[in-house]
This record gives sequence, C-alpha cells and structure tokens, in this order.
Amino acid sequence: MLRRVVQAAEELAEEGISVEIVDPRTLVPLDKDIIINSVKKTGKVVLVNDAHKTSGYIGEISAIISESEAFDYLDAPIRRCAGEDVPMPYAQNLENAMIPTVESIKDAIRKTYNKE
Repeated sequence: MLRRVVQAAEELAEEGISVEIVDPRTLVPLDKDIIINSVKKTGKVVLVNDAHKTSGYIGEISAIISESEAFDYLDAPIRRCAGEDVPMPYAQNLENAMIPTVESIKDAIRKTYNKE
C-alpha cells in the first residue's frame, strides 16, 4: 500500500498539493508522537489502509488524533481511504477492485484539500 501512497503523493505534487507520508512501521507499539506532530504540522489527515474500513486500525489512529491535542490543529475532517466492507475476494482482479488504488488515494487527498 505504501507504494501506492508514494505514487499518489508524487502525482499530486505535480498538481501543487504537498503530501507528508507517515508510515508507522509498527502498530504495537505505535509511535503516536510522530502522528500527532504530523497533524500539528500539516493540519490534515488522510489515513490509508488496504484492510476493511470498518474495524481497521486506521479507526484507532483516527481516535488517537481526535482525543489528543492534535485535534485542535485539524483544518479538515480526518478522511479514511480503505478497503471496501465486503468479503475479501480470492480472484486477483476482484481483490484489486476492493482495495484503495492510486486514484482513490488521490481523490481522498484532493477532497481533504477541497480540490475535487
């Protein structure tokens, strides 16, 4: 998923949209400080995950941001770009349709920047 996020960020840079990517590497322990500091710096959050949107760890990261001092720095609502809430298909083409694409990631970022 990180490759897709990096590609989306590179393509958006050509449109004048600057993206800071935070890849936490581990979820337990989660480096909350790097996430909170990024929110304070940028004022925007788009969380990307290839797992289901419902009950995914990006919901927990969203809660961490909402419950911390970083919440006051948000210029836009937290946006999640994640897998569809459907059973994971076995066919590769269907699996690819279920998880976020470079385009869907770019769309989520554009919406956060109000540049739909």
